[in-house]
Formats: sequence, structure tokens, C-alpha cells
Amino acid sequence: MGVVGAITGQPGETAASSQPTTTVANSTVSKDDFLKLLVAQIRYQNPLNPADGIEFLTQLAQFTELEQLITIRTQLETLVEAVQAKGQSES
Repeated sequence: MGVVGAITGQPGETAASSQPTTTVANSTVSKDDFLKLLVAQIRYQNPLNPADGIEFLTQLAQFTELEQLITIRTQLETLVEAVQAKGQSES
């Protein structure tokens, strides 16, 4: 079982193969999925050839951006609900 399989519990791409053995049913990735993949990448990296520090920082920046976008979306949903509730109470 590869890194993907270790995270999801299903067969996935292994280090020896270049083709994934499963397809993704849902293309939406949550922040938890992203963080699990990042941790798995660090855990299973080759100690003789570790990931580039710049690449790691880029992934952390992407994670931070993802968190901020989720927060913005949540706040917008709350705002829309408040506006709709106010509109209904005035009617």
C-alpha cells in the first residue's frame, strides 16, 4: 500500500508505480486531506533525498491560503444567511 493508501485505507499510487490504481470520486480536497497528504509526504520522504525547503514552504503557504479561503467562505455564508433572514423579517 502506498502513501495514498496509507492515508485513505485504499490502494493508491506506490513509490514503485507511476500510475494511480484508483480514481478519485470527489475532486474536492478539504484542509484535513491537504494536511494529511503533507504529513504523509514528510513521513515517507527519502531520508537521503529530502524534500526541498522551498517546496515545503510553498506547500505550507498553500495550506495557509486554503484555511483563509475556507474562513472567507464561511463568513460569506453567514453574511448571506443574515441578509436573507433580515429580508424575510421585513417582508
